[in-house]
Amino acid sequence: MTSKHPEGARKAQRVIKKYPNRRLYDTDASAYVTLSQVRQLVMDGEPFVVSDAKTGEDLTRSILMQIILEQEANGSPMFTTPVLSNIIRFYGHTMQGFMGGYLEKNMQALVELQTRMGEQSKALTPEMWTQFMGMQAPLVQGLMGTSLEQSKSLLAQMQEQMQKQAEQVLGSFGLKR
Repeated sequence: MTSKHPEGARKAQRVIKKYPNRRLYDTDASAYVTLSQVRQLVMDGEPFVVSDAKTGEDLTRSILMQIILEQEANGSPMFTTPVLSNIIRFYGHTMQGFMGGYLEKNMQALVELQTRMGEQSKALTPEMWTQFMGMQAPLVQGLMGTSLEQSKSLLAQMQEQMQKQAEQVLGSFGLKR
């Protein structure tokens, strides 16, 4: 499932076609693939697109959601019922458009934190690694708490700014809230 790319060359986007029988066909590998193999592409950072073989419709998001659903059903779920309920509540809400970018930025911050921690832990001896792992949970909780507070503050500022803008627009039409 890995593709070879010359040094410095940009990876071409892999095309996976979904057929009516629900099978996925990787046009790079010229073979049918499973959802697990598509998940591995995600894990490897391979760029790909999934399209309907008949209509050409982009099904990438649908396949990614299917992978998440499969992961949530197996093992330890990442999303609690309250988290999923809150996500659902944002659909149709005025903040829906903002929410995707907000979640994306927070996920990117977590990935960067994970990368930094991984780079720093390479120099640790087994004994130091044991100590590091013992301290990791409180450290990550502290970093997450700081991140959450910053996110909460950003949301409050945005809400306040949106409220002021709405009042200005309403005021320009002679309407008051």
